[in-house]
Amino acid sequence: AAAEPWPENAALYQQLKEEQILLSDNASSLAVQAFLQMCNLPIRVICRANAEYMSPSGKVPFIHVGNQVVSELGPIVQFVKAKGHSLSDGLDEVQKAEMKAYMELVNNMLLTAELYLQWCDDVTVEEITHPRYGSPYPWPLNRILSYQKQWEVRRKMKAIGWAGKTLEQVLEDVDQCCHALSQRLGTQPYFFNKQPTELDALVFGHLFTILTTQLITDELSEKVKNYSNLTAFCRRIEQQYFEGHEKDSSTVAARSSKRSLLR
Repeated sequence: AAAEPWPENAALYQQLKEEQILLSDNASSLAVQAFLQMCNLPIRVICRANAEYMSPSGKVPFIHVGNQVVSELGPIVQFVKAKGHSLSDGLDEVQKAEMKAYMELVNNMLLTAELYLQWCDDVTVEEITHPRYGSPYPWPLNRILSYQKQWEVRRKMKAIGWAGKTLEQVLEDVDQCCHALSQRLGTQPYFFNKQPTELDALVFGHLFTILTTQLITDELSEKVKNYSNLTAFCRRIEQQYFEGHEKDSSTVAARSSKRSLLR
């Protein structure tokens, strides 16, 4: 599989865009799309109501390349590297270790905060999460699947010590994560100066999605907006890797979010 060239019909699968996908899955999908764009590898985005159940890991997004199916950013990065495409080959060992540490920070803080907001904040659960998550399915299956997922996520939150947190504490964690990212980025175009790495793709996926997703309140997006270099970073990647691709079905389209930062 590694020796085969990247096929033109490579596809990325995620849930239905307008009515079903949730913040965390949208962010993860956009991070993979950004990574593949940065590698200059064409991908078609295919939306399926049952994408979560089609995935080998039970998580989205996943890519179908040739006869290979690979899910989530980390394994996809390794799969793409085996095909001869890497964004981080130019980094030394210390920089690679630092990059991995910041990626862990994003996954441990931003992704966990997104999951908390979706499944542990009661107002968000009732007004957004349950209706969207169960939207493709008839009653009572829509409620059964939603409650099943909620139980699964809340069990995870309990295991990592987040179940007892208040929304204010979670938002403070998001702020601390953004502060650390903002300091690392500084005035550079990317986290490791002039060339993007998978860290840039991951951060973009989460921050852009937070900034462009309509939630019950704007508290989450306001935390990101407090850091002007992070919002400028998102605009820069949107312009460079997504603007102008809407009509090209073989590449990722900028419509991966509800609205552009530039409008």
